[in-house]
Amino acid sequence: ITAAADAWARGAAALPKPWQPQKPVLPVEGMRNVLITSALPYVNNVPHLGNIIGCVLSADTFARYCRLRNWNTLYVCGTDEYGTATETKAVEEGLTPQEICNKYNAIHTDIYRWFDISFDYFGRTTTPYQTTIAQDIFQRLLARGFLLQDTVEQLQCEVCQRFLADRFVEGTCPFCGYKEARGDQCDKCGKLINAVELKNPQCKLCRAVPVVKPTQHLFLDLPKLEERLEPWLEQSWATGDWTANARYITRSWIRDGLKPRCITRDLKWGTPVPLDGFRDKVFYVWFDAPIGYLSITANYTDQWERWWKNPQQ
Repeated sequence: ITAAADAWARGAAALPKPWQPQKPVLPVEGMRNVLITSALPYVNNVPHLGNIIGCVLSADTFARYCRLRNWNTLYVCGTDEYGTATETKAVEEGLTPQEICNKYNAIHTDIYRWFDISFDYFGRTTTPYQTTIAQDIFQRLLARGFLLQDTVEQLQCEVCQRFLADRFVEGTCPFCGYKEARGDQCDKCGKLINAVELKNPQCKLCRAVPVVKPTQHLFLDLPKLEERLEPWLEQSWATGDWTANARYITRSWIRDGLKPRCITRDLKWGTPVPLDGFRDKVFYVWFDAPIGYLSITANYTDQWERWWKNPQQ
């Protein structure tokens, strides 16, 4: 309190001069360098106050605080644009997925600008950098033996003549009985679901009852990482600042044992899978979308690796 009163008495003239980072903002040796991202808002709707509060406002407040502290700060965000939700919205509005993304990215950009959210860069995930970086990560996983190939039973709509990826199918959750569960998870009980496990499944596009057909997919071999992950988690829980909810969910996944996780989908709208036998498929959006933080930074500066591959900073 004494120090604060003393600083107040000296007045604004005694404050250090505001830091003016060069453009683009890059890490500076000897300074505190802070990279801030907001959760990428999905592109298939118009943002409302709940999105602002739950997605970008806290990060914007923190970014402003960091700049006031004269920390070298980069704040990036952008629209998440691949996946079945975009395809569904495109069907609803009679547009192509790319047209839907262009329309709603512009709406998002205008709204955040109106609210004066202080992004250094607001981008999107449908870019060449996204394809390059996502495919590079995939190739590294493949080369290191962290991918599996397997035949899976998948729902196919014979009316629409297509396999039904996660959000193109709805049904009753086999765990809690929620009647509007999606083909990848139940929003009521939070459990992960394979679409074929749904009771009373329906095609979301035409409401026909789908049939089960086999198809080939690629999986992350998560069980192979369990032995390395558990000690890392214990250390991170001890030294980090995890929320109680994050700890609970992570512990439950470890307790139940990690399962292989499918990373490909029978869709057209997404990052192409660069592997023979799978070139008609795209990456599952939850494999692809988190890489958007990297690719959006890469669209901001070609020196993006100085932010994302810089453990000393």
